[in-house]
This record gives sequence, C-alpha cells and structure tokens, in this order.
Amino acid sequence: MRARLHDIAHARTGDKGDTSTLSVFPYRDEHYPDLVRELTSEAVRRHLSTHIRGEVIRYELPNVCALQFVCRRSLDGGVTTSLALDTHGKSLSSRLLSLEIDLP
Repeated sequence: MRARLHDIAHARTGDKGDTSTLSVFPYRDEHYPDLVRELTSEAVRRHLSTHIRGEVIRYELPNVCALQFVCRRSLDGGVTTSLALDTHGKSLSSRLLSLEIDLP
C-alpha cells in the first residue's frame, strides 16, 4: 500500500547557515520501522533535489522513534545571504511530508 508520509508522520525543521535539519516523527511508534526502511538519505535527497545541492545524512533515533536528516547546501547560502523566499527552509519539512512511501 502506498501512503503519503504526512498520513503517518509529522516533521520539524531547524537550520544553521546553509544547512537544514529535518526531523520526522511517526504519529504511532509502530510506523517507525516503516520510516527506517523507506525514508533513506537517498529518498530524501531525490525528493528534495530542487532544494538540496549537498549531501543528506540520516541519523536514527530509535529511543524517540525519529529520523533526523542533515541537509547540506539547502538554504541557498543561508539566511543572511540568500535571495530565496524561504531562507529558513521551513517549507522543506512540508515538501518532505508529501513523499509517498510503501507500507505493508
């Protein structure tokens, strides 16, 4: 079964310089293994390819059932140097939640 990520999870975003951090939390703990399996660094990089020009590093946080993605070169130079409308990258989390994943 295919589902949009926003149907099973929510996300928070942070930023520093030209790096965004995207943290994804399932609404229900039993969906954490699905996120680990489906939400790879490559999947995030591919889905956000128009915004992320650098590497994407994934960190697994099983004690809190979360995944964190550190996205380098994602803010067009950073808050103080970018001409982008969303220099903080807050919309990246919403865009990420539109990703479709497979659920058992």
